[in-house]
This record gives sequence, C-alpha cells and structure tokens, in this order.
Amino acid sequence: MILINGARAQLREGGTVADALAHLGLALDAPGVAVAVDAEVVPRSQWGTFALPAGARVEVLTAMQGG
Repeated sequence: MILINGARAQLREGGTVADALAHLGLALDAPGVAVAVDAEVVPRSQWGTFALPAGARVEVLTAMQGG
C-alpha cells in the first residue's frame, strides 16, 4: 500500500512512478507534471523505472494556468 496525494492506493508489487501516474489517469508525457516520492523529486527520465517501496508517499503535482 502506498499513498498518492494523501489517498491510499494499491499498486502491483514493484510498481513504479509510471504506475502511480496511470492510477491517476495521467500519461507519462503529460505536460506540467512533477512527482515527489517521500519528499524527494523524481526526474521524469526515471518515472518508468523508479520502484515505489511499500508505504511510499507519492505527491503528484500538476501546473495550472490562471491567477
């Protein structure tokens, strides 16, 4: 079990940041997206291979336009 943006999520064992994004319905090439795992930013180039440990806290941020 991991937390994605504060909500519990069940991903397959060995799940990656890419799996967490898919869980949220976000594509790997979605613009304006940043990801942190346990308060450390994960570079986009590692999203497909960065394995999420059990209990990980994943924060997915998306840029929004407006004021």
